[in-house]
Amino acid sequence: MNVSEPLLTDPIYKILFDSIEEGFIIVDQSGEIILANPRTCKLFGYEEGDVIGLKVEDLIPVDLRKQHKVIRTDFHQSPKKRSMGAGMNLKALRKDGSTFYVEISLNPIKLQETVFISALITDVSERVAQQKEIKELNSHLEEKVKLRTIEVRESQELYSAIARNFPNGTINVFDRDLNYIFVEGKELFQLGITSEKLIGTNYLEKIAEEIRPKIKRALLTVFKGEAQDFEIEFKGQIYRINAVPLSYDSDQIDRILVVEKNITEQKQIIIQQNAALEKEKRLNEMKSRFVSMASHEFRTPLSTILSSTSLIDKYIERELYDKTGKHTDRIKKSVHGLTEILNDFLSVDKLETQITPVKILSFNYEQVSKDMVEEMGTVTKAGQIITRELIGENFTISSDPNIIKNILYNLISNAIKYSGENKPILYRTEISNDSLKIFVRDKGIGIPKQDQGQLFTRFFRAKNVTNIKGTGLGLNIVQKYLEMLDGKLTFESEENEETTFYITIPINQ
Repeated sequence: MNVSEPLLTDPIYKILFDSIEEGFIIVDQSGEIILANPRTCKLFGYEEGDVIGLKVEDLIPVDLRKQHKVIRTDFHQSPKKRSMGAGMNLKALRKDGSTFYVEISLNPIKLQETVFISALITDVSERVAQQKEIKELNSHLEEKVKLRTIEVRESQELYSAIARNFPNGTINVFDRDLNYIFVEGKELFQLGITSEKLIGTNYLEKIAEEIRPKIKRALLTVFKGEAQDFEIEFKGQIYRINAVPLSYDSDQIDRILVVEKNITEQKQIIIQQNAALEKEKRLNEMKSRFVSMASHEFRTPLSTILSSTSLIDKYIERELYDKTGKHTDRIKKSVHGLTEILNDFLSVDKLETQITPVKILSFNYEQVSKDMVEEMGTVTKAGQIITRELIGENFTISSDPNIIKNILYNLISNAIKYSGENKPILYRTEISNDSLKIFVRDKGIGIPKQDQGQLFTRFFRAKNVTNIKGTGLGLNIVQKYLEMLDGKLTFESEENEETTFYITIPINQ
């Protein structure tokens, strides 16, 4: 039986057959390809018509052919609709020996008591090129629809099978009133609608009122001979609509071909890729700025460590031990400064790459606060005293102790850094059943009002701290840590007077 004969007598289905962007073949029970659309030849690198007569295994890598013959035989014994390749790396073989990945939809077709298998072949190796392929399809369809069309005849079942397997959308033909003349596609199956129920009904009545005016204007324009290609979004779903006129003997256009495709997934992939690219861009920018900043900020403390170490060696040689203390303090403070810079960078890097999990544990906050004051006391300036106040009845709380320690470290370290000698620092905590409130107040240089709006911006430093070592990352880190614990941060500051940071963190949840 020559399956291609009905195709030549029906222009509208011939147009669909030649123009569909997926490859389409029909094979007999022996596995011989007896019909293939032009897209198939293009996908597999053959001249048009050269695929006819090949075995379907000729389009499969050699190492998979034996297995495929068994699968094909089993399928012919009990043929039914099925998909191959979804979520798998299913390979196909081009004429030049190269391979590419495909998804295949199989469908049995019975014509004149003979069962054939149709296969819709989709190249999924270059999803990002899908938009370009759709435009090429539209151009191809626009040229083809100028051919004469006649009544749907014997090949309707065959072409319905083709259109029925159109992925994530529908192929439609409308009259001048936008009533369905033809409609098929996987989208109908997903919605539980049969094409028979739609034939003769109005397309506009089936779509939401919110998007109806735009679609109506666009489709009515197609009856004037103008092809349309546009996107429509509704309730989180994005559709690409391509519409071209179908011409007949007269100049009157009384039918249009409309291809709808749900491109939500492709759009989401593009959005995710752009978001990942932007995130990577920000991270690279941060690392570049850190390298630049570190090369500058590391120079002074390293020079101090080197010079102090040399002087200590000389004092020890002369047994002037009483003079070494000042230089060991200088070394400690320089090392603390270097550690602070590295800690800031490592904290931001972990937060950006989302490798800092929240670990809720039960721990004694009173001991944590004691340890923190003791640790920070080693780097205070002359005369600076950290006053620790703790209010509450139960100091055992549930939260992430490491994140809280990092928050305290940054706030108290800033209070020390931006306060002068002999200036007091208040570190106060109030603990209730469900919240931890922390106040850190210093009598330092304060924050200029014009700079307070950017205080938590990464790498930002107020105009009055340019001569004080720092990375501009500390408060940004504190803010991100608080977001992880659903905490809140506010502050009050008067330039050259004082600065107070207020933190509230939910606990015991």
